[in-house]
Amino acid sequence: MATPTLTVDIWSDLVCPWCHIGKRRFDTALAAFEHRDSVRVRWRSFELDPHGSAEPGLTLPERHLRDVGGTPEQARQRLQRVTDLAAESGLTYRLDLARPVNSFDAHRVMHYADQAGHGEPVREALMRAYTAEGAILSDAETLIRIAVENGLDEAGTRTMLKTGAFTDEVRADETLARQLGVTGVPTFVFANRYAVSGAQPVELFARLLTESWQETH
Repeated sequence: MATPTLTVDIWSDLVCPWCHIGKRRFDTALAAFEHRDSVRVRWRSFELDPHGSAEPGLTLPERHLRDVGGTPEQARQRLQRVTDLAAESGLTYRLDLARPVNSFDAHRVMHYADQAGHGEPVREALMRAYTAEGAILSDAETLIRIAVENGLDEAGTRTMLKTGAFTDEVRADETLARQLGVTGVPTFVFANRYAVSGAQPVELFARLLTESWQETH
């Protein structure tokens, strides 16, 4: 692999349907980018609800109805639009099963996975587990199962979760987000020059990769 010469920082949450869509669209743009082997992607932690409970409560539709308002049918239709957009990127969503919970431990698992070289499969699996399978991403056994299924050591993952390992890394990402004015996810920062938020079109990601490359070389 070529020495990375273009960095893309991505702030994301694992309990965020838009983040998985944004990831898939960015991945598509990156796969077609001529200099993709020279791009370094740094995934950054961001908790949409840092004070949220680790105990599963309302489903995502129920939470959406509470926070946004309207009728249950309107809430269902809003989430169906997200599901339809996910399908356009090849993702199957069952947001009626999703339960928003505190994602801090899931972010710690991701830092552990990234360090161990298994970040990509673990990240995909965690996002899929939330958006399609109704998995509770604050549950230690769920996190361990997904981690082990995607290449991580069970004993190491279990020990990591029982300790404060990677707490500092998660907090550092969140501190940097505040310093840069990142208030929502997904947020993509290209070469410390361009920042875009949301699940942008593949074409925009492709253009930003090209422009960032041209301006830094």
